[in-house]
Amino acid sequence: MAARKSTKKSTPKPAAKRRPTNLDATFLLPPKDELHLMIEEWVAEDVGLQDLTTNVMIPSEAKADFVMNTREDIVIAGIEVAAEVFRHIVPDAKVKTLIKDGTLAKKGTPLMRITGPGRGLLTAERTSLNILQFMCGIATLVREYVSQIEHTAAQLIDTRKTIPGLRMLSKYSACVGGCRPHRLGLHDGVMIKDNHIAVHGSITRAVAQARALTPTLTKVEVECDTLKQVEEAAKAGADVIMFDNMSAAMMKKGIGIIAGRARTEASGGIRMDTIKEKAESGVDFISVGRMTQSAPAVDIGLDVTISN
Repeated sequence: MAARKSTKKSTPKPAAKRRPTNLDATFLLPPKDELHLMIEEWVAEDVGLQDLTTNVMIPSEAKADFVMNTREDIVIAGIEVAAEVFRHIVPDAKVKTLIKDGTLAKKGTPLMRITGPGRGLLTAERTSLNILQFMCGIATLVREYVSQIEHTAAQLIDTRKTIPGLRMLSKYSACVGGCRPHRLGLHDGVMIKDNHIAVHGSITRAVAQARALTPTLTKVEVECDTLKQVEEAAKAGADVIMFDNMSAAMMKKGIGIIAGRARTEASGGIRMDTIKEKAESGVDFISVGRMTQSAPAVDIGLDVTISN
């Protein structure tokens, strides 16, 4: 006699939350007058007293036509910043960007065309390439991290681990790559870390004091190394609880302890080969410092098309 098929319906797995795409992160970029001051410092650092090679080799009246090309597959970030280097340093130059930030550019894709005084363009070349290679490097690495967790509901976020002086350009690039900012600086959120707890005395007292003295809408996050700390932070009323250097299995236990009382963040030791498992633990956020701290620069070059 054939066995009867079960009529019990299986419960579908909850779908991952859909993340917003194509967000405009330009609010993170410095105003143009501030950017110009940065550009002047960058170029002055590179040039010193003068661009000796260019001034010796290139006639003052020479014109040049360049195309900037990518020499590997990259995510574009900072194309207008790189273009502004030429526009500001060589006002007579004609600069046309050929691609937009957020685009995945295949190897060999032209990114920008620059025409104008040869001396000025050659002097500004390395500064423009440096900043674009740096920013695209961050966006490209972030996009790779995002691809590892897009099947989950976890949101990738950046950190304050940025090169001094380049924080907002770094965070802009990370957003273009597909993550969201954590804190922009120490001013816009309370994160109670192990040293704060050690000096203050306890998580409970630290959270209570943060609640009493900070603006009402300010989020309070607590960094936890142990499940005992997780329990204390949840009882104290933390808005976000960070699992610091915890395994995926330990984070699952922590999420069970919290039982919806706070949102959760995984941080510390997150690498490309570990982020998938960490995201599948059920955490809300995953922060990765190396995306902005040590992303490798991508390979972009400036090629002459016409010179005379």
